[in-house]
Amino acid sequence: MSIRVLIADDQPIVRSGLTMLLDAQPDIEVVAAAADGREAVRLALQLRPDVGLFDIRMPLMDGIEATRRLAGADVTDPLPIVIITTFDLDENVYGALQAGARGFLLKDAGPALLTQAIHAAADGDALIAPSVTVRLLAAFAHGKTSPSRQPIEPLTAREEEVLVPVAQGRTNNEIAGELYITQSTVKAHLASLMRKLGARNRVEVAMWAHETGRI
Repeated sequence: MSIRVLIADDQPIVRSGLTMLLDAQPDIEVVAAAADGREAVRLALQLRPDVGLFDIRMPLMDGIEATRRLAGADVTDPLPIVIITTFDLDENVYGALQAGARGFLLKDAGPALLTQAIHAAADGDALIAPSVTVRLLAAFAHGKTSPSRQPIEPLTAREEEVLVPVAQGRTNNEIAGELYITQSTVKAHLASLMRKLGARNRVEVAMWAHETGRI
């Protein structure tokens, strides 16, 4: 079955380009494209897509607020949202990740990485572009003044080992190869990390790792 995607971007040429790129994939279908965050929320509630691909800077309602309404902590059935933006050090990206976004890419990421991010979000995973988001999270963690939350249980040595490559933007497959364990084992450790940290996804796990100086 195809992964149904909702695109939200205020630039017509970007919407058209992303639609053409994703529709060219055999297992991805763009079901709608919104020109602003308000329209994105309306279409998401109406069409119930599998993944949202949202820009941040949009009129009427920006991508952060749209993400919060569709994927925030109080949303019963959150929509997996990938943020795609031109600005690699935009402080608003941090807000979008806190609002519940599952991943973050630049608009020049290329078809392969974009497709991978869509698949990851649809599978309940998240793809963080290592070259950009790691720097972004590290920069905001460095300037963070409030104390980071503590895990409800101490992390095991193996969980600490898994935590670092997660925060570096590695995929489950890459982590499995680096640590010589199976992907299912990586997923099990990641699930345990999310439970102990009270994190909703691996993006929040990565944020915690940066906030506590693991990276």
